[in-house]
Amino acid sequence: MTITPQALITAAQNSKAWPFQEAQRLAKRLPQGKDGGVLFETGYGPSGLPHIGTFQEVLRTTLVRRAYEALTGGAPTRLVAFSDDMDGLRKVPDNVPNREMLAQHLGKPLSRIPDPFEKFDSFAAHNNAMLRDFLDQFGFEYEFVSSSDCYNSGKFDDALKGVLANFGAILDIMLPTLGEERRQTYSPVMPISPTTGAVLQVPIEVVDAAAGLIRFTDEDGSTVEQSALGGMAKCQWKVDWAMRWVALGVDYEMYGKDLTDSGIQSGKIARVLGGHKPEGLIYELFLDAKGEKISKSKGNGLSIEDWLQYGSEESLGHYIFANPKSAKQLHAGVIPKAVDDYWQFRAALPGQDIDKQLGNPVWHLLRANESHAGAEAPGAGDALPVPFSLLLNLVGVLGAGATREAVWSYLGNYVADANPAAHPALDTLVIKALAYNRDFVAPTLAKRAPAGGEVAALRALDDALAAADPATSAEDLQTIVYEIGKQEEFGFESLRDWFKALYETLLGSEQGPRMGSFIALYGITPTRQLIAEALAKA
Repeated sequence: MTITPQALITAAQNSKAWPFQEAQRLAKRLPQGKDGGVLFETGYGPSGLPHIGTFQEVLRTTLVRRAYEALTGGAPTRLVAFSDDMDGLRKVPDNVPNREMLAQHLGKPLSRIPDPFEKFDSFAAHNNAMLRDFLDQFGFEYEFVSSSDCYNSGKFDDALKGVLANFGAILDIMLPTLGEERRQTYSPVMPISPTTGAVLQVPIEVVDAAAGLIRFTDEDGSTVEQSALGGMAKCQWKVDWAMRWVALGVDYEMYGKDLTDSGIQSGKIARVLGGHKPEGLIYELFLDAKGEKISKSKGNGLSIEDWLQYGSEESLGHYIFANPKSAKQLHAGVIPKAVDDYWQFRAALPGQDIDKQLGNPVWHLLRANESHAGAEAPGAGDALPVPFSLLLNLVGVLGAGATREAVWSYLGNYVADANPAAHPALDTLVIKALAYNRDFVAPTLAKRAPAGGEVAALRALDDALAAADPATSAEDLQTIVYEIGKQEEFGFESLRDWFKALYETLLGSEQGPRMGSFIALYGITPTRQLIAEALAKA
């Protein structure tokens, strides 16, 4: 299906898919873009390593960026990954070496503290490198910008002078939001101590806003008068966020629900500074399997490394895509469906009308790492020869000791040219299915003995399979299974009860695949052996 550029723009203008809804709001402000490109930003606090929250924010922002490009017919855009590495070190992380050394530098900007891993010039440089490696791993297109570089180079000087010139107005915004004790020490600008190098939480007096001159009491009790420019001070978080929007000219930035209040205050401060709050989406946070908020300190939930051990990068993107304003449970149990859903949406894409394509998550995900002028997404229509859920059932029957080679030997019953080189995506999922089965499925499998009419039904299925040609198709095998389940003599109230009995007695789980597909994949003779083992328990 060939789609003209104008047809794509028209469809994008009317699309209800959330990336296009975001892009439409941004296009109302900047219908023709702007000189230097419309600027999208994601923020990162480099006191810890990047995680799944980092991934989802950069991915979702990228999807809006690509939607805006499609909507405007290719208006230039940029994505900045901003690291707030001028932030002072508040506590020593538990998962780093040389913790005693770090403890001596508490309060100093992360970019002015030695790297505890002894690989980079500073702790911030180490974590910033980890961020770039992380984003590069997924092929994101972005520009890296650090807070320290902006402060130290003077890039923020003009905006910082604006903060000093509007000091009272900013205090009027911030002080009502603070507790009484915090008000006593709060200052929109935090000076760097000339004696200790720490970021100071002390009141300041603006001596000369145009010159950037401030006065404050240092940690030793002395009165200090110094410049706030050139890296000698940094702004408080909400002020810093607003100043950054204005100084860099940020047009779009999304953030989590936990920063809703920060976004409101920072938006007010941005207006005081002569700028505006960027367009942006407030997204919900991830929950664990119990519906509780994921916390790094608790260790609940699922890390990105965990997901990629058991599922594909594409499936993670697909799971993250849907309903960003709704909280999502993030645990291993959601991975299999996410994998299969991704491939089903990908296979369906070419046959869909343009409006349906723009609502298809895979249309967006396939374009995420590169801007495409046309409507057709690269790789659209690709399909898996075997669903991931069926792979898991096969591996589950083979047991915790199953190997990649054993799985591929069974795939030969179902897939033409069954070898890893011919099906690299499937081979990747074979490896992940083995890991998922080992850690989550095998420990829970428990095959029960058949009872009542189930015994006779299983014998009937065994007789039917004994008479079937080994090359019988999955559909014909499914029909055989159906017909047995429909026979009144076996006493099943519904076909669902029959299939549930098959899953529980043959596979050891409450849910399972289309049995015809499973029998075709596993083989008629091995399936008859499963039936024999089940009947031996009766």
